[in-house]
Amino acid sequence: MFETSLNTSLDESFARVSGDLKPGLILLADHACNTLPVDYGTLGLPPQQFERHIAYDIGVEAVTRGLAERLGCPALMATFSRLLIDPNRGADDPTLIMRVSDGAIVPGNARIDEAERDRRIARFHRPYHAAIAAEIDLAMGKGVDPVLVSIHSFTPYWKGVARPWHAGVLWDEDHRFAGYLLEALRAKDDLCIGDNEPYSGALEGDTLYTHGTRRGLRHGLIEIRQDLIAQQSGVDEWISRLAPILEAFMKGGS
Repeated sequence: MFETSLNTSLDESFARVSGDLKPGLILLADHACNTLPVDYGTLGLPPQQFERHIAYDIGVEAVTRGLAERLGCPALMATFSRLLIDPNRGADDPTLIMRVSDGAIVPGNARIDEAERDRRIARFHRPYHAAIAAEIDLAMGKGVDPVLVSIHSFTPYWKGVARPWHAGVLWDEDHRFAGYLLEALRAKDDLCIGDNEPYSGALEGDTLYTHGTRRGLRHGLIEIRQDLIAQQSGVDEWISRLAPILEAFMKGGS
């Protein structure tokens, strides 16, 4: 799924788009990828299940990469499907490895034991988070307290009910950056922007809790409705919408 380019380094657990840390922005994409290592096959699932939201966040890899390239900032993206292990969960979260996801039974996860769970954490989950921590350390070593922006996408419908939001901003205890995002997005294009919708940002142990809340860094999670970024035209539209908002925040030192 991940394209190779001169500014992207690829690991088994993460891809890094290189960029300048001085402006103080790091992009994250926990659910960018729908692929699995060869030795895991398809976890016993039909291949078409990997085109669904249960496997990855549709459109997010393209949006994250495009934003990183437009802004010249670094981005870190997980390179494994969330069906293998969810990098946006704490290692002790019961939903870290899903046995059933939105009605789909995952045979390769159904009888997983503690040893296999630990192997997946060590091989995929931990290196991804170590890479994020290292990127933050690198920025702080340059005297920069980076802002963390996590990009996700959500389904237009859930259990048959339409979701009205074009996008949502998720946050927990720290409203410094999320408040700016909400105001800036709501000022544009008559968009319906959810405040902690369609999910709450208060999830202890998730990526932004681990690297943002615990380290006292400004952060926010942007959820974009998947049908709006399923095609390249929509991806380009959202890159053009988000880039100046993020750039203005960094230049303003808000």
